[in-house]
Amino acid sequence: MDIFLKSCRNELKGNAEGSPGFHVVLGNEACDLDSMVSALAYAYFLSKTLDSGKVPLPVLNIPRQEFPLRTDNAFLLRESGLSQDDLVFRDEVDLGSLHRAGRLDLTLVDHNVLPSSDCVAVCCSSDCDLEEAVLEVIDHHLLERKPSPSCPVTVETVGSCSTLVAERIIQKAPEVLDQQVAQLLYGTIVLDCVNMAPEAGKVTPKDSQYAGLLETHFPNLPPRGVLFQSLQNAKFDVSGLTTEQMLLKDMKVASEGDLRLAVSVIYMTLEAFLQRRSLQQELCEFCHKHSYNLVVAMTISFNDNKEPFRQLAVYSSSTLYRGEMSQALEQAQRPSLSLSPMSSPYSDIRAYLQGNTLASRKKVLPIIKDFLRDRERREVHCGTLEESYEVPQQRAYTEDAGIEDSYFPPTPMNSLVEGCPLDNGLPKISAEALTEKFSKMASEEENAGGL
Repeated sequence: MDIFLKSCRNELKGNAEGSPGFHVVLGNEACDLDSMVSALAYAYFLSKTLDSGKVPLPVLNIPRQEFPLRTDNAFLLRESGLSQDDLVFRDEVDLGSLHRAGRLDLTLVDHNVLPSSDCVAVCCSSDCDLEEAVLEVIDHHLLERKPSPSCPVTVETVGSCSTLVAERIIQKAPEVLDQQVAQLLYGTIVLDCVNMAPEAGKVTPKDSQYAGLLETHFPNLPPRGVLFQSLQNAKFDVSGLTTEQMLLKDMKVASEGDLRLAVSVIYMTLEAFLQRRSLQQELCEFCHKHSYNLVVAMTISFNDNKEPFRQLAVYSSSTLYRGEMSQALEQAQRPSLSLSPMSSPYSDIRAYLQGNTLASRKKVLPIIKDFLRDRERREVHCGTLEESYEVPQQRAYTEDAGIEDSYFPPTPMNSLVEGCPLDNGLPKISAEALTEKFSKMASEEENAGGL
């Protein structure tokens, strides 16, 4: 694996216009341990089995400067004898240019749809344009992708996407597995499935099956419990991180229309997070810097019995957005989060104890995306009503710039606006204006009849 990764960087550096191009294996934008390992292991598998002429290239879907925040990723790499210097990050390869030149094939792992351009970082802004390059998907999240005969999709709700990658390798080319690849896959499965503990609600029979196969074929793997605790300690190490870094450490983005939000996993109790100095100001600055209207922070910690303990906070400077998002989460049924309000020292932050400890971000994200889609449909309907009354007036005033604008403006794309212009009813139309309109229509019909 280490030789393969070094060769990938060399191929990228020597990338020439006449070369066949790359088969990129791309994880999701959170770049958690599962996403990274799935990309590395599957690209390595392709390097041994693919004969398309394109160079298999694992790409981590974050800028390189953010990688130190993925402390569990860095730990498992070191334990597996691999260097982060040999990795390729999203800001180091121009996927858009490769695609436009016809030199890109793309496999998605640990996600099954490409985020829209307003849903990702600047370095990933062309994601929605890469769809034609997607040849395959391997994922364990809710299927959002539309069926296509040209793109085989493997989606199964196991505990870890690395389980599905391990399955593919063992079934198709078991000789590809070596100690390094096995340790990457094994460590990820064990961490994602919470040490294979059934009470955590993450592990499935397939996860157990392939973790067991890796243990059998590679007896020198670290003991399961020791490896899990080491990875857990590394993952929960947030000492010295700023609020912004804590939010970026394990973050996904969702957006629709004018609403764009970050969903971050925070590795401490919510009480400790809320006690951070100037937290509300830091959240405001974070949203302003990254153009978010909302932040949903999902905290996870463990009680004395090593059982997961979840809490949730919703931040927005907009009362409207904060209230709508909170209501959607409170009323969710698939699954129910069993939220109980907690006290919050900040007016812009709603805090909750999450009774359903099995509802990880993987299960909460579909709730958030459904809320965004429903909200956008309502906004479109509201906009249609506005247009029927506003457009004629707007055109008239455009032709005579000297007339004062008195029409109702469309709702701005601005988090400071907390309502729709039609919330207080439709614009008032006087009887005189209606009489004048009908007289004008009658005059136009008479003139048309004369022609």
